[in-house]
Amino acid sequence: QVQVAESGGGSVQAGGSLRLSCATSGYYTRNCLGWFRQAPGKEREGVAVRCPKTEVSVYADSVKGRFTISRLSAKNTLNLQMNNLKPDDTAMYYCAAAGGPVSGSVLASDQYAYWGQGTQVTVSS
Repeated sequence: QVQVAESGGGSVQAGGSLRLSCATSGYYTRNCLGWFRQAPGKEREGVAVRCPKTEVSVYADSVKGRFTISRLSAKNTLNLQMNNLKPDDTAMYYCAAAGGPVSGSVLASDQYAYWGQGTQVTVSS
């Protein structure tokens, strides 16, 4: 059984930093893992994805240069370091694992089969 669980959300002022962690178990570790977010009234969007098979990290344009995704393979943990946070980053953040090989955009959420419950990030101005 695949399990995905996020931690590390919270409230910060603009310009601050947060680190999210995602603990996983039971899934094929060669598949892509990623972070997604959904703000009230908006669609879920891909934030950052790490694909172990290709050792590639992909970021949404809105977070490039501010967010860094990293994976600790030994611990099956996926982290997201978020710096210089902006009010527009306020959202529920989800960790997700792909159920198989990903085709097309790795940031497309419909390619991910296993989701955590989410952790709230709130950035005040």
